[in-house]
Amino acid sequence: MLRMRLRRVGAKKQPRYRVVVAEARSPRDGDYVENIGFYDPLTEPATVRIDRDKALSWLSKGAQPSDTVERLLRGAGIIEREARTFPSKEPAVAVAPAAPSAAPAPTPVAAAPVAASAPVAAEPVGAAATEAEEPGDGDAPAVS
Repeated sequence: MLRMRLRRVGAKKQPRYRVVVAEARSPRDGDYVENIGFYDPLTEPATVRIDRDKALSWLSKGAQPSDTVERLLRGAGIIEREARTFPSKEPAVAVAPAAPSAAPAPTPVAAAPVAASAPVAAEPVGAAATEAEEPGDGDAPAVS
């Protein structure tokens, strides 16, 4: 599979990049098929020059741009911001349309309030445990 990605060139701490089309498994600075532009992030504003015809040609042939190259292509106006001209990396979410029904959806039945059906005694948590441990309650003899 072919990828459109950046290939680093330039001196130490002075990065400049070539936008190249390369095999996806080749190393970052390894062999490439074609050089289609360059990117210099150190200038203000950053310099981006990409051959529009070559980029569109490779996209139509199925080359997948890296995230950074995709951002550069959008910024240069080569691909539109809304429409993607290549397959998405995100998994597709299939949403089934709702089946039309003749009858309207049933309305939910309101539940009876809990307080009306069974009152709950509000005792401290420790009070119930201490009453159960008093001598004389239950079958167990008190241990002193």
